[in-house]
Amino acid sequence: MISYLQVDNLSKRFGEQLLFEHISFGIGKGQKVALIAKNGMGKSTLLRIIAGKDSAETGTVIFRNDISVGILEQDPVLEPENSVFEEVFNSETPVLTLIKNYENAVEHNDTAALEHLIPEMDAHSAWDYETTVKQILSELKVGFYDRKISQLSGGQKKRIGLAKVLISNPDFLILDEPTNHLDIEMTEWLEEYLGKSNSTLLMVTHDRYFLDRVCNQIIEIDEFGLFSYSGNYAYYLEKREERITNHNAAVDKARNLLRTEQEWIRRMPQARGHKAQYRIDNFYKLKEAASQTVTEKKMELDIKGHRLGKKILELEHVNKSYAGICLLKDFSYKFVRGEKIGIVGKNGVGKSTFLNIITQNIEPDSGTISIGETVVYGYYKQSGITFKDTDRVIDIVKNISERIDLGNGRIMSASQFLEYFMFTDKQQYSLVEKLSGGERRRLYLLTVLMSNPNFLILDEPTNDLDIVTLNVLEEYLKSFKGCLLIVSHDRFFTDKVVDRIFAFEGNGTVKDFPGNYTIYKNQREAEKELQEKLEREKKKQEPKPIQTNNTAKSENKRKLTFKERQEIKQLETDMEQLNAEKAEIETALNSGTLTPNELIQKSNRIGELIDLLDEKEMRWLELSEI
Repeated sequence: MISYLQVDNLSKRFGEQLLFEHISFGIGKGQKVALIAKNGMGKSTLLRIIAGKDSAETGTVIFRNDISVGILEQDPVLEPENSVFEEVFNSETPVLTLIKNYENAVEHNDTAALEHLIPEMDAHSAWDYETTVKQILSELKVGFYDRKISQLSGGQKKRIGLAKVLISNPDFLILDEPTNHLDIEMTEWLEEYLGKSNSTLLMVTHDRYFLDRVCNQIIEIDEFGLFSYSGNYAYYLEKREERITNHNAAVDKARNLLRTEQEWIRRMPQARGHKAQYRIDNFYKLKEAASQTVTEKKMELDIKGHRLGKKILELEHVNKSYAGICLLKDFSYKFVRGEKIGIVGKNGVGKSTFLNIITQNIEPDSGTISIGETVVYGYYKQSGITFKDTDRVIDIVKNISERIDLGNGRIMSASQFLEYFMFTDKQQYSLVEKLSGGERRRLYLLTVLMSNPNFLILDEPTNDLDIVTLNVLEEYLKSFKGCLLIVSHDRFFTDKVVDRIFAFEGNGTVKDFPGNYTIYKNQREAEKELQEKLEREKKKQEPKPIQTNNTAKSENKRKLTFKERQEIKQLETDMEQLNAEKAEIETALNSGTLTPNELIQKSNRIGELIDLLDEKEMRWLELSEI
């Protein structure tokens, strides 16, 4: 396998905190690698070091010389005054550089440059580049080409950043949480796109279905070191548990042996010390091995919510529109205790608006909402809350409450509650600015759960949370006794937690479906296949029209007119001639025998031919579908 990346002996600290130490690994051509670690262990930092946007304290990062590298950061840096289309083309990728050089050569009649640029344009399929750009933007639901970057939301900027790096089509892709801010449909498209792509890939993701279906290797930062697993997520879980078990068994064995050796050291006569120096040396090595451990410190959520009465939340004939777009149409539902509902749908169909309506942050246009007296909401918003970077972590919790009631008579101090959520003593007294994105999200989740809610509303809770925290959160939500509403693009998370789906299908339509996301998706696809089959059967069973000598043949679908049949034949002839002329010009351009004027003329003509072919092919397709 051809080596594309080699990382050797890399170490990095963030202030006094060690992120990783002396880690080494390599990635070969075509490999698709996922990087996994707990929040705060330096995943994003490692990606930035590899991409050359940050520096390490020790070690080297070496890429193969002749490959291109593209990176998507968690918060892409974009030019605020550029339009979306300008920003997408604002890149120094090989293809874009080639197009810019070609346009400049044509503008200045630079025949010498055109001699080698035109064959390169052919080799890189650069003539159709704009079409490719629009296709990727369309899949990522980016249709606002003229809007300035400064006018976009954080999620839209992330999608522009993703589109920009995909369009550049680098040999080596570095992606930091690429599925954040994508709806399920976009995530599934990206999953398929990356699966088929020839690019080598290194990415951080917490979407376990996405990881399983795209990546063929997992590397994990743990205990400041790095471990590699060749396989999918299920294989990683199995081998990781096996590694930890074997390591702990070796530590236990070393501790048992250490006790024997300590007794020997105490009883050893001083006069014979020089004769057993090798055993003394082994004793200190054993002591070092026995001091090691793998402490799998896990967050264990066991917070009791307030008692929930019989009446919870009732919506009757609720309607809501914005700027003429219907988001909720005549929606009615009565929530019952213990329901766990997942909300799915494309971005912009009203999912977050629905959550704001039921929490009374937004008024509906019409309809009634009745909330039970015992309902205590816990609302985890997608936007989160803004912590001051200069605040200490423990002060944020204390400002809400000095004492936290977990239910059943259990009381915790602010410090104990933070420790419960895996914040060490050192982290509790550190500034918020030193927390990673995932640690801030965990702190936000903590503040939501402090009120002991019995109706939890979680809007994209999986963004930036590490897999360890997600597993714990999933187990907590599965045993949660109150009501639960979740908006999430993480299909694994949704499948594991919810037992009902509200599918927002656009134009205010919300379908109520019993089951998790995968069951819903499979049934929707089965229904679609059945509908298509029924339509095919219906067409087969339609009676053939009766023909008489005096009547013309009756058809549901009209035939091509004589004039249209003549036109389609002419189009085929024209396209054949145009393709032949295009091939002839390409051969001439590559021959190196043309004069400067001929080179300019033929370069301009090939552009005209491409436009003519596009026009005639489009008309041919229109006629062929009649």
